[in-house]
Amino acid sequence: MKEFLTIKKFSELSGIEESTLRYYDEIGLFSPAKRDKENNYRLYSPEQIIAVNFITVLSGLNIPLKTIGEMMDKRTPEGIMRLIEQQQKQLDMEMQRLRECYSVIHERMELIQYGTRLQKGYKVIDGWRVDDDAELDGGDYIDENSISILKRNEKAYILGQLNEFAEGELFYEPFMRFCNSAKDLRINLNYPIGGYHENMKHFLDSPGKPNRFFSLDPTGNLKRAAGEYLIGFKRGYYGEMGDLPGRMAAYATENALTVTGPVYVMYLHDEICIKEPTQYLAQVSVAVKRKKALPGSGTYKRNAKPNLP
Repeated sequence: MKEFLTIKKFSELSGIEESTLRYYDEIGLFSPAKRDKENNYRLYSPEQIIAVNFITVLSGLNIPLKTIGEMMDKRTPEGIMRLIEQQQKQLDMEMQRLRECYSVIHERMELIQYGTRLQKGYKVIDGWRVDDDAELDGGDYIDENSISILKRNEKAYILGQLNEFAEGELFYEPFMRFCNSAKDLRINLNYPIGGYHENMKHFLDSPGKPNRFFSLDPTGNLKRAAGEYLIGFKRGYYGEMGDLPGRMAAYATENALTVTGPVYVMYLHDEICIKEPTQYLAQVSVAVKRKKALPGSGTYKRNAKPNLP
């Protein structure tokens, strides 16, 4: 008499959960060889352990059960080859999506951690921000109330189209136009978005109306140059810079700094991590030059962030 296996034993030998086997049976994908006449228990033949491997392998490739069921009785080498080639393309797309998600997470984490650490202050040595709590001699502390000079490494970004502010328009309307055009410009809005002023004069004259918006997408073909940057911080809703532009300009004058290049406004804390708009935390930075370099320039990089926002 042919020996049959209970669902429990078949589950143990096949590695498939009993609940999964019941589900396969219910949807007609894979049924037991017979039912016990007395108690209606599911009984499987030993040969079915090999047969069910077709489902196990293909489902492990994330192929839908509906598709597997359609192939069950008409599988051929050619047909399976076409199926797994299609699945390979789908997985390639999914891997690209996951890589991009990981990249967005990295950029977001860096901004949030940076802003959080500002609450207790950062130690700065030779112009480099120290991100750990190592006991190091010398240096200064900066916090969100500070105006300071920091060394920054090169950073990639994607620049949006030129903003055109109509009379009476504030930050919101041009930003929405930027968001609506992002797809055409291949800009991923999940990356942190910042404001770009073409120079310090524009920032002083119109601090809440950036010339453009930019995305911190690491695949961007534009680069924020490495060098020394004048840095300031401001809490408040988008475009609300208060007295920060004037304070930064005064600092530059008092320290004989020449401001060069664009002004970057990046929100370290925004609606992604803070509910109250008045508590959003912006960082404003602009490259500077001066006659006398920082002491020990270029010597301290142990804790420097390779891609500071």
